[in-house]
Amino acid sequence: MKSIELIRLIISILICNSAGFIGSIFTSSTIPTWYNSLEKPSFNPPNWIFGPVWTTLYTLMGISAYLVWSQGLHGSQVKTALIIFAAQLFLNAIWSPIFFGLRALFAAFLVIVVLWIAILLTILIFYKISTIAAVLLIPYILWVSFATILNYSLWILNS
Repeated sequence: MKSIELIRLIISILICNSAGFIGSIFTSSTIPTWYNSLEKPSFNPPNWIFGPVWTTLYTLMGISAYLVWSQGLHGSQVKTALIIFAAQLFLNAIWSPIFFGLRALFAAFLVIVVLWIAILLTILIFYKISTIAAVLLIPYILWVSFATILNYSLWILNS
């Protein structure tokens, strides 16, 4: 791997993990207080699992974005794919401030539904450019599917 390619890979991974860092700013202080006071469904995972899962998913997202970016930015398909990817990453980054910061469970649910659609669109367009890039996003959409059900359940149980 050329040094420029390694730099692009690292940048891609860091950008994606920065979405997680933004979320953690709003999450960490509310877990022991507000979040722990919520009524939770029986399938709610332990709090410690979220950090490792999201770190893994953000890293896979970064590798996926890198694989698409490595195809060059001269083609409109790659540009469009990366714009859609950026949109879903933005939605991902704003979910935590809405859910944990504003404590707006319904608004967060609406955001996560739109996020899920954006992830699906990203997978579909990435598939046309790099099958591996698309496959790397499958764990992400599966986790967000679970998170959507969890968000919905928390909203219903606590409204």
